[in-house]
Amino acid sequence: MEHVTASINLAELAHTSPELIGDIRSDHAGETGAVMIYRGILAGTADPVLRAFAQTHMATEQKHLDLLDGLLRPDQRSLLLPLWRVAGWLTGFLPTLAGSLAVYATIDAVETFVDHHYEAQIQKCAPTGMAGALRTILLSCQADEVHHRDEARMMQAAPVSIRTRAWAWLVGAGSKAAVAAARRI
Repeated sequence: MEHVTASINLAELAHTSPELIGDIRSDHAGETGAVMIYRGILAGTADPVLRAFAQTHMATEQKHLDLLDGLLRPDQRSLLLPLWRVAGWLTGFLPTLAGSLAVYATIDAVETFVDHHYEAQIQKCAPTGMAGALRTILLSCQADEVHHRDEARMMQAAPVSIRTRAWAWLVGAGSKAAVAAARRI
């Protein structure tokens, strides 16, 4: 996909879709946060199954971040990246204090949001030309995120508590607020 990012000129595409830079900025911020979520999980758990889950998913999120780095100039990235790094790390670390079910519920909540977030952007992209190349990248990232969500759901062996559901709701709401901020700042 790296050669695809080189063929996409966001400045040209932005003429047809003015909100495009903000969308990609929010994706970049989200993938930055995602990498940090998994770093937070790794900092908080010694569970070998959960660590393997986090390491595998973190590698995928890093690939997404690298792709998006190739699309945005440094001055187009969110000015709030330090905040997204801290928020992501806490989003990964805090549920480790409650156990693996809370971690998997967190990933489920994050990835459910991200699936919808990417889908909205995919629907705006024409299937051909530079927009088609961007669409291909977004579809690939979305497929990985859906896989992460589905794997987290599979790992939830027991029903989640009301407290964990409330946390998952907060994570989803926080993701929505973060996207709104990252699109602009």
